Amino acid sequence: MAIGETATLLLALLVITVVARVLGAICKRFGQPEVIGEIAGGILLGPSLFHGEIARTVFPAEIRPELRTISSVGVCVFMFLVGLHLAESRLRGQGRIVLSLSIGSMVVPFVLGGLFAIGVVGDRSGRNAVLFCLFVGTAMSITAFPVLARILTDRQLIDTPIGGLALAVAAVGDFFAWAMLSVLVALSHGDQPPWRILLVVPFVAFLVGVVRPVLAGLAERRSGRPRGSVARIAGGAGTVAAIAGALWLSSAATEWMGLHQIFGAFLLGAAMPRSGAADLRERVLPRVEQVNRILLLPAFFVVAGFAVNLSGMDAREFGLLLLILLVAVGGKVVGAFLAARLVRVSPRHSVALGLLVNTRGLTELIVLAIGLQIGLLDQRLYSLLVLMALVTTSMAGLLLPFVYPRRQAEPHREGGPAPEFAPLVKEESR
Repeated sequence: MAIGETATLLLALLVITVVARVLGAICKRFGQPEVIGEIAGGILLGPSLFHGEIARTVFPAEIRPELRTISSVGVCVFMFLVGLHLAESRLRGQGRIVLSLSIGSMVVPFVLGGLFAIGVVGDRSGRNAVLFCLFVGTAMSITAFPVLARILTDRQLIDTPIGGLALAVAAVGDFFAWAMLSVLVALSHGDQPPWRILLVVPFVAFLVGVVRPVLAGLAERRSGRPRGSVARIAGGAGTVAAIAGALWLSSAATEWMGLHQIFGAFLLGAAMPRSGAADLRERVLPRVEQVNRILLLPAFFVVAGFAVNLSGMDAREFGLLLLILLVAVGGKVVGAFLAARLVRVSPRHSVALGLLVNTRGLTELIVLAIGLQIGLLDQRLYSLLVLMALVTTSMAGLLLPFVYPRRQAEPHREGGPAPEFAPLVKEESR
């Protein structure tokens, strides 16, 4: 990269960071997740405004490959953290309720999304048409687990029965959604040797049986040293380097198998050790997450925004957007509500749960970017689905206070056991 290109790239990163932080802070000021402002910033810096003049000036073609590389690193780190947090989520002994709600909150939007896709399948035919319908159904079923956790924390609902239930449902649902997406990605590569995808099973066994014990040993040796000592600091740096190396290898391995690189990052996060690594989780990973959120992920929002062009949106596309919102919101909210009522969750909690699992956020953008990359989405539908992700992410913050005001929260005592879901069910008979 020439010196001029380096300066242009640094300026672009500065603009991306400032726009993301400012719009994120504005959204936070109005009680919305910061990711809404960050997604909006990516769209505004894209070709939608001023016929793409901003994008061409600030992000010239010569630096876009580097921006895509930075965004890929940010997404892989994000998916690693998602796998880590999903694996830590607890079902709290209520597996039947969680599984029932997860199925309901996924099956209904999946079916409605598939039916919607049949109506807009366009010139796709045969295998491509089937994959397209399955992909749209999967995209409609996504819940953004990290964004949901942030909303619950901001609303002081993270330690309440409804918060615990929503997180558990999102964790199980997202696990199935990522599994479905991995199959679709593998099937979309028609020239890929089919035996490679089968290597995922021994690869997962390797992560759990070899990588996890090695990382646990490194973390335990570091935690056994005096706090602040040179040996402990060096051990922490070594552990971070080992995780970074494992993240690169895991991402490269799944990409070679015919999956996307994010699945390797996700699987590594899910395989991280649970014991002997408390210091690593408390001191190292939060810093990694902060750097990723502030510096790397905003680049992904801009790269994703390059393919969003709303400048030529007409009445027909606006009507299509309304239909997409109806399918996405109706499928998630109605599916979760009906499933919750079937297991005798109270009506108020059922509505609140539907609004919470309707949150899509960054996770949806990653799914849509994959769909665009492998050719299952065109730019027009991709742009409308990105808008859907933006609207559905903001709905929880806007509507939840009317359904579940703060005074209704039922936090458990600090340091006590995690809340059970039983109060949500018992309220029906009061």
